Amino acid sequence: MTEQVSSAGGAQNRTSVERRGDRELVVTRTFNAPPSMVYRAWSQPELFQRWWVPKSVSGVSLVSCDMDVRTGGKYRLEFGAGGSDTMAFYGKYLEVVPNERIVWTNDEGEEGAITTVTFEDQGGRTLLNFHEVYPSKEALEEALQGSAAALPEQLEQLDELLSSIGE
Repeated sequence: MTEQVSSAGGAQNRTSVERRGDRELVVTRTFNAPPSMVYRAWSQPELFQRWWVPKSVSGVSLVSCDMDVRTGGKYRLEFGAGGSDTMAFYGKYLEVVPNERIVWTNDEGEEGAITTVTFEDQGGRTLLNFHEVYPSKEALEEALQGSAAALPEQLEQLDELLSSIGE
């Protein structure tokens, strides 16, 4: 079963969010930038921090961004809302092929997904595929109500960032 959950953006760079079966989520979007540039935005903490937090979530910031983007490396993202309370997301990189693919775990809870992002060259543009496999139907449902719901906005922010930086 494939179900279109949402889509956003202009006709050329539309973000498509699809549920596939009971445990998979697939998000796609084309960027007017080469894969090397899109990969950099996903793998360099100083760039990642500029687009990952949805602007619509007021008061939340990425207060710490540690990313060792290589096969076997680890990451830890810590979010805060101005007070002393923070929320951390962390895991490890299972596979990293520069400019092509990043696969990581989401280890902050038992219901964490395995995420795969691929960067496919389309004549100087990049087709990005964001694919998550959840351990249960319930975990996917929860993600669709939370973090996954923000992906179209996040990818729109990534598009804006890519427009502002050079290769």
